[in-house]
Amino acid sequence: MKKSLMMAAAVIAAGTLTWIGPSGAVAGGSDRPDKPTTVDLPLRVLGARSDLLVGTAVDMSAYNQDTPYRERVRTDFSAVTAENVMKWSELEPTRGQFNWGPADQLVAEARRNGQQVHGHTLLWHNQLPEWLTSGVASGEIDSAELRDIVRDHIRTVVGHFKGKVRAWDVVNEAFTDGANPVLRDTIFRQHLGENYIADALRWANQADPRAKLFLNDYAIDNVNAKSTAYFEYAKTLRAQRVPLHGMGFQGHLDLQYPIPIDANENLARFDRLGMETAFTEVDVRYFLPGDTYKTAGQVGSFNVLLQACLLTPKCVMFTVWGFTDKYSWVPGFFDGQGEATPLDANLQPKPAYRGLQQTLALGRSR
Repeated sequence: MKKSLMMAAAVIAAGTLTWIGPSGAVAGGSDRPDKPTTVDLPLRVLGARSDLLVGTAVDMSAYNQDTPYRERVRTDFSAVTAENVMKWSELEPTRGQFNWGPADQLVAEARRNGQQVHGHTLLWHNQLPEWLTSGVASGEIDSAELRDIVRDHIRTVVGHFKGKVRAWDVVNEAFTDGANPVLRDTIFRQHLGENYIADALRWANQADPRAKLFLNDYAIDNVNAKSTAYFEYAKTLRAQRVPLHGMGFQGHLDLQYPIPIDANENLARFDRLGMETAFTEVDVRYFLPGDTYKTAGQVGSFNVLLQACLLTPKCVMFTVWGFTDKYSWVPGFFDGQGEATPLDANLQPKPAYRGLQQTLALGRSR
């Protein structure tokens, strides 16, 4: 039986499982309200009870300069994703000269902290190095050479991290939006053809046969035209024995739009294909200033996605795209919006964080 989509709003106390209110105080149902409860634990500990990785995107500049931020990354999360340092423009800003340092540090720190690494991303039409985009635009790099460059980039990056990265977003944001989604007209599709995604997946698999390979996109959290396009595309690729193992649902939500209440139905169809699923970049933004209603909406939005994951047997990871408002990308990209993460700018838990604790404590439906 499905859990209620309103779990985040109210939880019935049972034994040591008690509700933690927005202020962080324990409320009702416990004989020892001053005693630590099984709810008020790090997210990674609660997620482990359901074999679920709970992750965050990591800003490596903040990681190196902000000790409280670094400690939160280490203690609260069982998986990490590089916010930027594994993207092509960061790894190879000059052709043939790789800047491995920041990404190597993230991977090494994760291994020390007992965390899994989700690689992001091998191919994306944004954050490409200037030498690549200008070379293709000028014709200096023709289609045949671009194919060699892309193949070598994928093999080099995946090979460099072989055995250290659990899964890769091989191609990011490959489909257009709208009522009739199609593959984006990127430089990869233009010059490498319709099969560039299948080729990329095969090249990544050759470099590390044990890594799980994902496609990843936004606005596909519910059942809609775009998520259905991915579903049909995934069926086709897998029927062709292309090594596609998982689907990443970014989960960038905005309170001005409806909550994706059919998210679990959406994940379930990929689950039935035998694919892993994951929420890879979750945040919930709203127009500032916040208020009680926006706070409640944010709690519910985070938990609708987390509940969908917990209801899906092969959903392996729930990752927030940054965990503190102090370093959130949202204000820089969405004018007038913000406060999109589970911790405030002082790294203190918000009601959204407490809601995630509650939902993780309840665990997977059995």
